[in-house]
Amino acid sequence: MKGHIRERSPGKWAIIVDLPDAGGKRRRKWHSFAGTKRQAQEECARIITAIRHGGYTEPTKTTVAAYLDRWLDHEKSAVSPKTLERYAEIAQKNIVPLIGDVLLSKLKTERIDAAWTSALASGRRDGKGGLAPRTVHHMRRVLIKALSQAVVWDMLPKNPATASKPPKVERKEMRAYEAGTTAELLDAVRDTRIFVPVLLAVMCGLRRGEIVALRWRNVDLVNCRLAVVETAEQIKSVVRLKETKSGLSRVVSLSSTVVEELKAYRARQAEEQLKLGIRPDDRSFVVSQIDGAPLQPRSLTHEWTRILAKTKLERIRFHDLRHSHATQMLAAGVHPKIAQERLGHSTIAITLDLYSHVMPGMQADAAEQVDAAIRRAVKPAS
Repeated sequence: MKGHIRERSPGKWAIIVDLPDAGGKRRRKWHSFAGTKRQAQEECARIITAIRHGGYTEPTKTTVAAYLDRWLDHEKSAVSPKTLERYAEIAQKNIVPLIGDVLLSKLKTERIDAAWTSALASGRRDGKGGLAPRTVHHMRRVLIKALSQAVVWDMLPKNPATASKPPKVERKEMRAYEAGTTAELLDAVRDTRIFVPVLLAVMCGLRRGEIVALRWRNVDLVNCRLAVVETAEQIKSVVRLKETKSGLSRVVSLSSTVVEELKAYRARQAEEQLKLGIRPDDRSFVVSQIDGAPLQPRSLTHEWTRILAKTKLERIRFHDLRHSHATQMLAAGVHPKIAQERLGHSTIAITLDLYSHVMPGMQADAAEQVDAAIRRAVKPAS
């Protein structure tokens, strides 16, 4: 294996190595290098060693932007449409403006770290400051995943994003309504079209997508329960039904209040649809547009934000209604395992991690109950 260096201009070198091809002949590959003569010689030796031991990757003119387009096309058959949409948004709108013009073969960890620093300082597309650390964290995860495929395709010898420093992400304080505020909320939205979605979120712990995908055939008002068997996701203006987040269906028991509200709502909904010439059946969506068509998840969020702004209640996300239900359950002494099953978490560890802020009070109550039991068991001295 041969290689040598040639000076092009002061501090600029060409590293020329001989590569064997499939026919046994040799061809030359040129590498550009900036530095001292000794550094160029060391780089030449490193390349020759890599070739001999199978760790060499030929440099190409592919930019990071062009590679990410190729990677996204590859991911179409490997991830859900919603995940692909998120990957594309992060790659094309956040990563490409920072390092898209860099040659893939020249991408180094130092350059990636500089990109994260720039994103945190001034990464917003509207020019009004930097991106949130959590957003930059997502950017790093997507780039790591994308460049890992480049390693598999022998386009990179190793993944330079893996060694980049992730931004520190502080966990946001969970916001939730207490029982009294929940009662105020239900009264405030009772005469609006989001009453039932709010009811299912704050009284049953359903996710937004699960509410949108719920059909009447999955609601048993006689036995006071409903089955969550699918969820809805929105990609641009298209709503797609798929399996639940955990991949498992679950049964959620309904309180008498929720059952009565759903009975009255179903009657009103059927009356409205019959006036439009629509005959509702068990396949009908519980929460739908006036004509029975499925509601868009984003439309539900927008309507929630609009209506909540008209009240004096604390502004929280629609998803925080689910957190409110979980917090109220655990604060009332419901066992975390029951809460996990009701919320649809894949493991109880997720439930305990998300709602650990409720646990101190539960532990204090448990300690007092154990203490009281022991005191009752101790016979008074005679």
